[in-house]
Formats: sequence, C-alpha cells, structure tokens
Amino acid sequence: MMSDGMVSRPVVTRQKRLFYGAAFLLFAGSAGIGLADEGAGGDVAADLMVEKPDAVICQDDVVWLRGGWGRARFRVEVADEPAEQQLGLMFREDMPASSGMLFVYPEPRPASFWMENTLIPLDMLFFDDTGSLIRVHENAVPLDRTPLPGGDNVKAVLEVSAGMARALGILGVENESPGDAVIAHPSFDSTRTVFSCAGE
Repeated sequence: MMSDGMVSRPVVTRQKRLFYGAAFLLFAGSAGIGLADEGAGGDVAADLMVEKPDAVICQDDVVWLRGGWGRARFRVEVADEPAEQQLGLMFREDMPASSGMLFVYPEPRPASFWMENTLIPLDMLFFDDTGSLIRVHENAVPLDRTPLPGGDNVKAVLEVSAGMARALGILGVENESPGDAVIAHPSFDSTRTVFSCAGE
C-alpha cells in the first residue's frame, strides 16, 4: 500500500525453488541462459540463449541485470501508474523465482517502501536513472510497516524473491550495499544508462 511515498509489494517463492532457480539465472561469461516462467509443475525452465552475447533485447516484460557475478533475466510486471504502484503485488501468495515486479517513476524521486499487506518476503533493488543499483533491502519482512528507504534519486525498484540478491552474487558473504548490479529495461533512457538494451 502506498502511504506518504511508501509502497508495499509481495513476492513469493519457496526457499528450495529460490536457490535452484538462482542457479539457472546465472550467466556464464558474456553468453548465457535466462529463466522462463515456472510451469505448472513448479520447475524452473531454461529460456532461449542470447543470439549475440553482448546484445540484450528490450522487452517490456523482461528486466536484465548485469554485474561482476554474471547476467540474469527476470520476467516482470511493470507498475508505472500510481494505481498499479499502490496495489503492486499485495495479497498474492505465489510467484515464480524467475519473476518480479518493476516499479518505474517518470523522473528520479525519493522512494520508500513498506511491507504492509505483503504476504511474502522479498528483496528490493533500487536503481537510479543511469540504471545503477543504489540500494538493496534484503529479505523484507512480510506485513512489516517499517519504512525501507531507497534514497533520493530512485528511477526504478525491482522486487524479486527474498534471498535472490545474495544467491545471484549481487550481495556477497557480508551484507554489502548497494552491491554490484546494473539494470536494462526499455523504461530507462538509453542515452543515460550504463547497461542498455537494443530494440528488437
């Protein structure tokens, strides 16, 4: 729920599925395999190989992350309207490990989230308008109303299953923040971003 600039969002995944899914999310070197949505059987399936190792194809429902740990792709729902951002993923009880929600603001702004009406734990990754990660809130507690500030220059927030930031290597053994990641998505201005995606 959005209140005084705070938004709550849920993401769901079981711990076993999370870490098996993370193994598929990792990319080896400059080429790799992403994740498709989990099927009815709950298995995480490998998605298509990237045709050009350095080309990341823009899609509204796909977010790419890159860092020293490799590359990962998530299927996302985009919340770029106030009503969508207020509702977010509230009250949902299930979400594949390969999925998430991307909150996008028209311009960079202060942003703070909370977990009211959020039924499952999640990681929140806050990005500036260059697509650089500026803050991570790891394992946000369901139903907690404690504000989780993202900073004063937030362009987008990616919510994924709790533990994914550490499983991917964005966060290391110690609780490092902001961590090592940049994001690519069509909602970012490619003339400003560190990691951009190409048109289809």
